[in-house]
Amino acid sequence: MELIAAIPETLEPGLAPELAEQNWYAVYTWAHHEKRVAEMMSQRKIRGFLPVYRSLRRWKDRRKEIELALFPSYVFVYLALRDRVRVLEIPGVVDMVGARGKPTPLAEQEIACFQRGMDGCVKLHPHPFLKIGRKVRVRYGSLAGLEGILIRRKDGPRLVVSIEILMRSVAVEVDETDVEPCP
Repeated sequence: MELIAAIPETLEPGLAPELAEQNWYAVYTWAHHEKRVAEMMSQRKIRGFLPVYRSLRRWKDRRKEIELALFPSYVFVYLALRDRVRVLEIPGVVDMVGARGKPTPLAEQEIACFQRGMDGCVKLHPHPFLKIGRKVRVRYGSLAGLEGILIRRKDGPRLVVSIEILMRSVAVEVDETDVEPCP
């Protein structure tokens, strides 16, 4: 689910350049409030991105396919740091993810790959965070350029992509011929 809206790009005189530069940031939300926060961002004309996946849930009397956040309790936002108060005012937002009180920008290429992957031609699922294993890069397809750790599952190879700052990972089904080892 991508939320796109225009953000004013007026520069205030004397403003530090890093405060005016737009980047992707991770926003930490209350548990199970990702969709509501993304909806509020859209209403406030803030460009955001909430990657989701479909999961089949079973109860005693029924089964239902539901849409869940790929990164629980996180929504991504594209803005200049000077505008972060607009995001922090949204009910359900806890804080922006960063270090030493300053939000840390995310790699634009990672977010772009997730956005392309959400077009429905790639199956994405949450995966436990990994640091060890063989690091590979996708050469072809909508996820070209994405780097992660190659693992093997019963149903075929998967690429585990980790976002270090969130300490979260996602598993993507890939064809082994589409990946190459990273240097």
